[in-house]
Amino acid sequence: MAFPIKSLLVFLFLLNQLNCFSQINQNDLTQNVNDTTFVNLKEYSQDFVYDMKYATADNFLKSKVYDCAECYLRYKTVKALILANERFMKKGLKIKIFDCYRPLDIQKKMWAIVPNPEYVANPSKGSIHNRGGAVDITLVDFDGKELDMGTSFDFFGKEASHDFPDFSKEIKNNRNLLRKIMAKEHFNSFDSEWWHYNLKAGLKDTVSNFKWECK
Repeated sequence: MAFPIKSLLVFLFLLNQLNCFSQINQNDLTQNVNDTTFVNLKEYSQDFVYDMKYATADNFLKSKVYDCAECYLRYKTVKALILANERFMKKGLKIKIFDCYRPLDIQKKMWAIVPNPEYVANPSKGSIHNRGGAVDITLVDFDGKELDMGTSFDFFGKEASHDFPDFSKEIKNNRNLLRKIMAKEHFNSFDSEWWHYNLKAGLKDTVSNFKWECK
């Protein structure tokens, strides 16, 4: 019986060393990422729900403009978003994401479909989405059910305004909860779109046309 036990101990030792090595590498990788680097949110957290509308035709454009559904953001935006989501999870909720970073070429494609600044930012100036500092989001419970926010995502009417008065107390509370916790992690709300949040620290980043690879 001595040999199997010795072999088991050696195996467990090697396994522990491998785990430690992986953790060290992961920590080094995280520490060495520049705040303005574009990263995939899914590589840093598995706690988000996704419904990437522009990777489908289920959006106000009625057109698919992304080749695949990925959520890339500047690293500093990812860090702040994860902290916000951790706050929501303590309340039994999660962030559901509709849109993240948007390459400038995609902005131009959207503008070609709907050249109206009330609905799409003019690509000649670019938007915070093109800078990797904006997310379009809502909240869901742990079963994936969306909280009632009064309107759907990308509803372009006065009812989409954060402070629209003619809603139930439940809807107002849901919107206020979203805004309150996002603000704690330094995100600004967008008055006319309850789902849109900008990271304050990302407002001065440059417009980008970085593109990710679809797998």
